[in-house]
Amino acid sequence: MKTGIILSTILAVIIAMPAMAQRNSSKKASAVELSFNYQKQAGAGSNQWAVWIENSDGKVVRTLTVTSFTSKGRGGRRGYTFRPTCVPTWVKNAKAEEMTDEQIDAVTGATPSQSGIQTYTWDFKDANGKEVPAGDYKICMEATLYFNSILLYSGTFSTKDKAGDIKLTSTLTEEDEAHKNMVTEVKAAIK
Repeated sequence: MKTGIILSTILAVIIAMPAMAQRNSSKKASAVELSFNYQKQAGAGSNQWAVWIENSDGKVVRTLTVTSFTSKGRGGRRGYTFRPTCVPTWVKNAKAEEMTDEQIDAVTGATPSQSGIQTYTWDFKDANGKEVPAGDYKICMEATLYFNSILLYSGTFSTKDKAGDIKLTSTLTEEDEAHKNMVTEVKAAIK
């Protein structure tokens, strides 16, 4: 008798599994995550990046991170002002020139001293911590590999999308064989 009950229970669980998996795959998205493998490079003019979110009008709604040299530079002068190849797309789109030091500080992250996986998560909130309207957005990741060698990844998604990968496209301004492995394995997903 116990064997029959156990087999019935196992069978019921097996039958219910596809329905449970379907429910989980249709759950509402709660975040977007971008990750990449970073390999620290030697010398100046490298190791800079920014990750940000734009709305369907191309307006930056939130910067998730920008490396400290780009945003803070040296001697009180922001890095992109004397090295214009420091993530220029982010500088332009985020209107960095209009940002206060406090706004820049809020999104600045130290350039890691060690190589490894870097992960950034967006919680569907704007720079002021308010929930963004439902709709289409773009996640962007720009890296200055070495001076004029700039790599840009981007992918569009909707806040209404189910959990899954975001297709990213990339552009590279100039090949640089020595620094090409600074950023690899770039991935984005809705969680």
